[in-house]
Amino acid sequence: MNSIIIFFLFFFCFSPYLSASTLTTIQKKGTLIWGGDLQGGEPYVFEDPNNPKQIIGFEVEIAEELARRMGVRSSFKHNAWSSLVPALERGDFDIALNGLEATTERMERALLSDPYYVYSETLAVRKGDSARSLQDLKGRKVATLNQTYAYDLLYKNGFDPSSYGGIYEGVQEPYLDLVNGKIDAVLLDNIIADRYGCPLPGVDCLPQEVARGVYVILMRKGDSDLKGTIDAALLGMRSDGTLERILRKWNLWDHRQTESIPTLGRVDRKRQFSFEQFFLFVKGTLVTLQLSVCSFLLAVPLGFVLASTRIYGRQPFKFFAATYVEIFRGTPVLLQLYILYFGIAPYIKLSAIQAAVLGLGLNYAAYEAEIYRGAFLSLSRGQTEAAQSLGFGTLQTLRYVLFPQAFRVALPPMTNDFIALLKDSSLVGVIAVVELTKRMTIAAVDMRSWFIPGLLCAGFYFSLSFPLARLARILERRLQLDHHPRTV
Repeated sequence: MNSIIIFFLFFFCFSPYLSASTLTTIQKKGTLIWGGDLQGGEPYVFEDPNNPKQIIGFEVEIAEELARRMGVRSSFKHNAWSSLVPALERGDFDIALNGLEATTERMERALLSDPYYVYSETLAVRKGDSARSLQDLKGRKVATLNQTYAYDLLYKNGFDPSSYGGIYEGVQEPYLDLVNGKIDAVLLDNIIADRYGCPLPGVDCLPQEVARGVYVILMRKGDSDLKGTIDAALLGMRSDGTLERILRKWNLWDHRQTESIPTLGRVDRKRQFSFEQFFLFVKGTLVTLQLSVCSFLLAVPLGFVLASTRIYGRQPFKFFAATYVEIFRGTPVLLQLYILYFGIAPYIKLSAIQAAVLGLGLNYAAYEAEIYRGAFLSLSRGQTEAAQSLGFGTLQTLRYVLFPQAFRVALPPMTNDFIALLKDSSLVGVIAVVELTKRMTIAAVDMRSWFIPGLLCAGFYFSLSFPLARLARILERRLQLDHHPRTV
């Protein structure tokens, strides 16, 4: 009975929106919901430094003006930039408005509004570098953001940023790596280059435009009435000078805005899954395995030292070990990766792989320490007393009496931790390491489908974790730890 009542309440509340067009729904709700990514930062859409509860940016003002001309109010919905188009197709918001370049690929998936900004692609190199074009950089590392027109341009000119860790998610990270000598050049929209790259000492932004394009608003296929309304509002904003006023306010108005509109950016890369893609997945799997094994080889001995120090060490060392565990266990591994790769880069320049291994290893050492501490404490105190009565010192007692027994207790959770580490290694994609999950996202974007890349990625992870789990079971039985041999 309750289910029937809930069904009718749902139908009563939402039936007006089930068959109505997006424009009609917007007018009924009185709200235009637009999607964007706060991580894109200034000047697109970002939190007001003086009032973090408020978002500002030139796209915020454009959205508000569009909504005002439609007779509704605007409402921002945060979404990761890389998944704005899928989220729009899902119906998470009415329009996507966040530095989205007009390309043939996007036109196949969504309706594109008339342009609201003309941008150019800016090539930046390190100060003193003689390269002055993409041709001069052949065979070197040129970085950009994933899913941008710049990425397609690089691919078209013979570069493959994914093969050398040249795909980034944040706007400033590639320029920091350029300054630190980890890459040779960066290709990005002039708005990003002018604010996040060119002001950095050590970065030389070349004056020649690599290409020119336009930002547009994306709408779902079928929302032609909404597109007509948005285009009419943009035309009105251009005609009465509102758009120019907004762009001038954010120092974005330049000669490009009054020159002829560039043609649609053409993207014609292959989008089908191929043997080449499969090989790249194998390569990503090997990177994941390498990261996980190296990190665990660091985490296990360090965890053992921390655990034994907390139990058997002297007071200052006990405090240090406990502090280490609480800090590394109490802060996100993602934050630790950022600090190791970008935070200390001015002093210690770690490669992406080195930072990944060190970050994961140091973080998991804290968890390993707690596993070993629990294993040590599970042993009878009489074991230690018996060893001491035989004249064993502390290290000998640990090595010959306690450790062999504690290892048997710790083995199952250690295996579990290693499998967890295999999956957590996907976090290192934020520092431009192309491991298995990062490879999956690149392939999914290229193919415009998450199904096959997702299945393949899951299959590779399973092929790594399942044999490990079986190996651990065999070890447990050989060590006679399993008292229930019928357990699978």
